[in-house]
Amino acid sequence: MKLHSILAPAFAALFLAAPAWAAGPKAYVGNFKDNSVSVIDAAALRVVATVPVAAGPDGIAVARDDTQVFVSGSSASSLSVIDTASDQVAATVEVGKGPQGLAITPDGHWLLVAVNGDDRVAFVDTATRAVSATVPVPKPHTIAIRPDGQKAYVSSQAPGNFALVVIDLPTRAVTASVPVEKTPRDLEFGPDGKALYVTLAGVSAVQVFDPASNRVVAQIPTGVSPHVAHHFAGTPAGVVVVQGPGELMLFDPATRAASGSIAVGKQPHWVDVLPDRKKVLVTNEGSNDVSVVDLAGGPVATIPVGNAPRKVAVQHRAGTGAEAKVSIDNFAFAPVELAIAVGQSVTWTNNDGAPHGTAFADGAKDMDLMLPGQSFKRTFSKPGAYEYVCSVHPYMTARVTVGAAH
Repeated sequence: MKLHSILAPAFAALFLAAPAWAAGPKAYVGNFKDNSVSVIDAAALRVVATVPVAAGPDGIAVARDDTQVFVSGSSASSLSVIDTASDQVAATVEVGKGPQGLAITPDGHWLLVAVNGDDRVAFVDTATRAVSATVPVPKPHTIAIRPDGQKAYVSSQAPGNFALVVIDLPTRAVTASVPVEKTPRDLEFGPDGKALYVTLAGVSAVQVFDPASNRVVAQIPTGVSPHVAHHFAGTPAGVVVVQGPGELMLFDPATRAASGSIAVGKQPHWVDVLPDRKKVLVTNEGSNDVSVVDLAGGPVATIPVGNAPRKVAVQHRAGTGAEAKVSIDNFAFAPVELAIAVGQSVTWTNNDGAPHGTAFADGAKDMDLMLPGQSFKRTFSKPGAYEYVCSVHPYMTARVTVGAAH
C-alpha cells in the first residue's frame, strides 16, 4: 500500500477536526432553543463554530477589546464567557435567576446584567468576571448605557408599573423611574447620547426620549411590532427591526421620518452593525437565519444558524495584524470602535472630500488638519480606551480600545 493512501485519511480527519479561523471580525448569535451560540465570520459570511452555552441564551455583549463575549442564560442563573481566540466557554459567572439584557460601559470595565428573576441589575467586573455590586430594579429586561458612561437606562417590566429606570453609574444608585404606558421592550441611545430610542409592546412606533428631560419628544411610526431601534455611530440612517412584516425599516435621525424598508427573514429579533458601518446583521428567530443587510439598499445575503436566533453582537475590530486602519469618509470614522492589542498601530486616512483631523482626549500628539488623501499614524503602547474626535468637526466621535496582546 502506498504511503499517501495510508496518510490521506489521517490528514483528512485532522483537517476536518481543525477549527475554522475567521478572516475578519466575528459575529456571535445566540440560538435560544439550541442553548448555543453560532460564530459567524463576518468577512466570509459563514458559520465557523458553534458553542454550547447556558440555557436560554438571551443577552450577548462583546468586550471592548474583543477578547471575550458574555452570554446570559435566561433559563439559568449564569453568564457564559466565550474566549474569542478559541471560541470556547472560558468561564461561567453566577449572577442570579433569569439574566437577560447585557450592556458594557464605554471604558470596558463593567458589564451590567439585567437579572430579571431577582429584580436587580448586577455589575460584573469584565477583568475578574466577578459580581461587584447590585442595584434593585423591578423585572429588568434590557439596558442602555449613555455614551458618556454616566447613566444607564433599564427597561423595567414589572406588571402594572412599567418604567424606564435610570441608574447613576458612578454612585450605582437609582435616580429616576420614568413611567411608560406599555411594556418596554428595548431601549438604545443614539451615538451622541441626545436621543433614546424605546420600543413598547403593542405600539407600532418608536418612542424618542429626550434623556435631559426624560420625556417623549417624538414618535417614529413603524409596522406592527417594532422590537429594537438603533442609530449606530457612523451610519447615516437609523434602523428598526419590525417583526410583523419581517423587515428592517430605515429612518432619518434628524427628521425622525421613515426613509425605506428592506425585507429580511421571519420574525426578526435583533440587529448589530459590522465594523465597516455599511452593513448590519439581523437575526430572524422564525426562519433560523441571519440576514446581512446593505444599508445602501444592496442585495440581502442569508446565513443559516441554529434554532431560534435572538441576539447578535459583532466584534469591534475591522481586522487583525500589526497595523489597523481607520477610514474617514462621508464625515464619519470607520470603524467608529476599533479594538487592538498593546503595541499595535492605527493609521487614519482621509478618504473624504473635506478636510478632517484627529484630536485625542488623552492629549497625545494628533493631526489637526488632514487634507483629502493624507494619513496619520499612531502606535498605542498602553492598554485603555482612547476617545477621539475630528478636530475640524467635533461631532465626529470614535474610540480605540487597547487591550493586552492577544
